[in-house]
Amino acid sequence: MGDFTAERAILPSSGEAAWVVVDAAYDLHAEACAFLAALRASDRSPNTERVYAGRVALYLSWCQEERTDWRRAGLTGLARFLSWLRYEPMPSRRRGGIGLARRRAAATADAVVATSCEFLRFCAMHGLADKAVVENLFEPRYLRFLPPGYNAGEDGQHRVVRSRTIKLKTVEKPFEWLRPEQVAALMAATRNVRDRFLVALVSTTGLRIGETLGLHRQDMHFLSSSETLGCSTSGPHLHVRRRPDNCNGALAKSRYPRSIPVPETVIDFYADYTHERWQLLGEDENPFVFVNLYRPPLGRAMSYPAAKAMFDRLAKATGIAVWPHLLRHTAATTMLRQGTPRDVVQEVLGHASPASMQPYSHVDDQDKRDAVERVARQARR
Repeated sequence: MGDFTAERAILPSSGEAAWVVVDAAYDLHAEACAFLAALRASDRSPNTERVYAGRVALYLSWCQEERTDWRRAGLTGLARFLSWLRYEPMPSRRRGGIGLARRRAAATADAVVATSCEFLRFCAMHGLADKAVVENLFEPRYLRFLPPGYNAGEDGQHRVVRSRTIKLKTVEKPFEWLRPEQVAALMAATRNVRDRFLVALVSTTGLRIGETLGLHRQDMHFLSSSETLGCSTSGPHLHVRRRPDNCNGALAKSRYPRSIPVPETVIDFYADYTHERWQLLGEDENPFVFVNLYRPPLGRAMSYPAAKAMFDRLAKATGIAVWPHLLRHTAATTMLRQGTPRDVVQEVLGHASPASMQPYSHVDDQDKRDAVERVARQARR
């Protein structure tokens, strides 16, 4: 493959972390870096920027390997690229390269091409690529059936959208979620009170991991009344706020702040955690809720890699494949299955569109059996 890679960099102008695309000599790819800078300017999350950087680097590397001008790949080139993504074996994860060949899933390959097309469209808009060639990558499509929550406009003017010409037909899998006994097993497998509090908090409130790691102690209003804090929200709750300057890179996805009620059980875990934090660190001034307590650098804000390592340990200890967003799915699904109105769950999760709630509507074999049994009971009556 070619030599383009996605790298994490520090912006000299602001000292903030950013993602760039570089070649083998570590020279910046100007157009790719401009595309990623536009993502940052539109307040896209650092994780989105990282993923897009890797996908663009993969496209540029393929073009270099195929001796194709990335600006003029066109429909034929993107179709070849998609085929390569789908069927070319990926490097083995085992040391020495020995292991079963891995291939990208159709949805993964399609997502890489989608990002590549958006990169090319950005370049065409700014005169960095051939506009005529890029225009052929998209076509107008009329939406006969509107997605849930989609606003087509008063005269249906938004029913015509731009759709990619090159795409794979993929089956969207429903979100996975954990049963109560599985969540209990994860809680039992946690090594310390901080991890126990984190699992309980996310699995109950549905916080995103970026929102969780970005919490500050001033966001935790766990008194029965927070009027003394200048907050009119009733009952114990926490506030989710978007802070782009968090030193650990944690970022709330939504630009709009929201409050989330917190149950007493989670508050008890928080009390245990703050007590142990005081024992280990004393009166530390770090404003973050989640900090390093058991590994150096002690007292520093907990990072994304540290959270991933924690969930990897839980998965190994319990045999349950778990990751942070799975607990968010679990919280949302549990609320809906308990009869909570969808608009309330949407507000708790911080979704801007009702359409985002659709994947949480899980239907399992027991649900289907119960539905058929209800019909049968009605027929017997």
